Amino acid sequence: MKTSFEFFEIVPNHDGTAILYLNRPDKRNAMDWSFWRDLPDAIEEINSAPSIRSFVVAGRGKSFSTGLDLDSFFKEFGETVQGAYGDDRFKFYDLILRMQKGINAVYDSPKPSIAAIHKHCIGGGLDLISACDIRYATHDASISLREAKVAIVADMGSLNRLPAIIGQGQTKELALTGKDIDGEEARRIGLVSKLFDTPEKLLEGALATAAEIAANPRIVVQGVKEVMNFCEGKPLSAGLNYVAVWNSSFLDSKDFREALVSFRDRKRPEYNKN
Repeated sequence: MKTSFEFFEIVPNHDGTAILYLNRPDKRNAMDWSFWRDLPDAIEEINSAPSIRSFVVAGRGKSFSTGLDLDSFFKEFGETVQGAYGDDRFKFYDLILRMQKGINAVYDSPKPSIAAIHKHCIGGGLDLISACDIRYATHDASISLREAKVAIVADMGSLNRLPAIIGQGQTKELALTGKDIDGEEARRIGLVSKLFDTPEKLLEGALATAAEIAANPRIVVQGVKEVMNFCEGKPLSAGLNYVAVWNSSFLDSKDFREALVSFRDRKRPEYNKN
């Protein structure tokens, strides 16, 4: 598998986990075009690697990410953003959809992801972690849906995904004010579920959870994520029907049969890792 991209580095481990590093530490992982261009390919590398069953998204250096690199972005796409005619506006629309693909790829990945957030997580950084399945942070994290302060309506997924995580009211407060919240506030509103004292302990904790996930049957882990993603914003009846369809199709797996035998023999099951 390809482990290195211009913006990213994939570090696989021997326990079924991997770390997807944001790897532009000299710029506090500010998201230039290489981030948006390469993220779909980086996630596809993880998706296609049988040895990876869950992954952690982390940032190298002093911050998780300070979000969109506005200066770099406008140097490259200023004419597109400020195009005078409808034809130009359509190009900008197409660019936004292309940029959304990477964040969507994280959300849509069949492999669960854990965001490990230290220090700054601003704008596009919040879009990225909102697409992850689980979020951990350090106490000194500084998280912000900052776009309103730079005259942008957030368009990479935060406005769409955060209401299911923290509710409409909390999302509107973050989006309309652009204010910063620390790790304690992020945990209070449900944006993150665990806090750690240092980035080292944060990564250790995130990897421990990733390994616990990876130890479970692959088809079940994928099913849990797919069913929960499907249920967002739908009536209870639709979700219950979908999980019934899923289990009636896939419950009788090799791992399920192993679990039955292990339960009968009172031993720990050995699940298929391929």
